Amino acid sequence: MTSDRQTSTALHLLLVWAMMTAAVPMLGFGMLVAGWTNGVGAAVPVFLFGALLAVCLLSLAGLPVHTVVPLCGTQPKRLGWAVLVFVLGTLGVLAGLAAYGKGVDLGSAGMRYALTGVPYVVVAAFFVPSRWVRWGAVAALAAGVAYGGFVGPALSHQRHHDAEITRYKEHQELLYMGAAPPGMQVVRAQLSSASFSVEYHHVPDYEAGYAGLLVRSLLTPGARCPEPLEQGMTCTMARGEMRMVRDEPGGGHEITLTRRLRNAEAEVTSRTLDEPQLRRLLDTLHPLSDKELEGLIRDRTISAGF
Repeated sequence: MTSDRQTSTALHLLLVWAMMTAAVPMLGFGMLVAGWTNGVGAAVPVFLFGALLAVCLLSLAGLPVHTVVPLCGTQPKRLGWAVLVFVLGTLGVLAGLAAYGKGVDLGSAGMRYALTGVPYVVVAAFFVPSRWVRWGAVAALAAGVAYGGFVGPALSHQRHHDAEITRYKEHQELLYMGAAPPGMQVVRAQLSSASFSVEYHHVPDYEAGYAGLLVRSLLTPGARCPEPLEQGMTCTMARGEMRMVRDEPGGGHEITLTRRLRNAEAEVTSRTLDEPQLRRLLDTLHPLSDKELEGLIRDRTISAGF
C-alpha cells in the first residue's frame, strides 16, 4: 500500500470512528427519550431516522478511500457498504452493552463513549484490501471477544467477590464459627450490623436436628435470666456463662447457653442436642478465617442483612 493510500485509509477509519462516536450515543439517547415520554413505539421512527443519518455519514466517510476500497468506488456501492458497516457495527455495540450490563468494566464514561465507534472501525477495516489492516481488525475483534466474553467477566466476578469479603470484614468482631456437631453442617448464616447467626442442621433430614449460634455485639443488652421465670424454665448464671432450659409442651426441652467472648457475646440453642454437645460448640468458637468466609460466600450459605 502506497503512502497516499495509507493516508487515505487512516483518514477513512478516523472519520468512521469520529462520526459513529458522535452519532450512535445521540441515536441511543433520542430513542430513550422518545420511548420514555411516548412509549416504546415512539422510539421506532427515531431509530429509523437516526439509522438513515448514520448511513449517510458513513457514506461520506467512504469518500477518502473510493479508489482503495472496492465497495466505496461508486455512490450506490458506498451506500451498500455504509449499511453493512452500520448493521454489523451496531451488533458490536449491542454486544458491548450486554457485557457492560453483566458487570464487565469498560472504563470511565469518557472511555465508554470513545469505544462506541470502535466496532464500526473494525468492520470498516475488514473491507480495506490490505493484509495488515485486516489482520489488525482480526486482532481487535479477537481482543474484544476475549475481554468481553472471558477476561472481563472473570475480573468482574473477582471484584464482586473481593467487595463481599471487605463488606463482611467490616464486622470482623462478630464473625465467629464453631465446629459443627456430629452429623450436622452449616446450612445458613446471616450477618447484620449487630449480630451474626449460624444455623446447623442434620443433613439430609433437616428435622432430625437443629442448633443455632448467635453472636451479638456488646452494644446490645447482655444476656440475663428473665425475672420472673416462666413456668417450666430454669436459668442459672455461673462464671460469666448463662444456662437456660425451657420445657417444651410436647415433651423434651430447649437448652440455651450464653458466653461472653472477647468483643461479643455468643449464644447457642437447640431442642435436639444435649448440653455437652452445645458446650462443645461454644468451646470450639473461633474467629472466622478468610478461607472459611470465602467458602461460605462460594456456597451461598452466608448473606448480609444490612
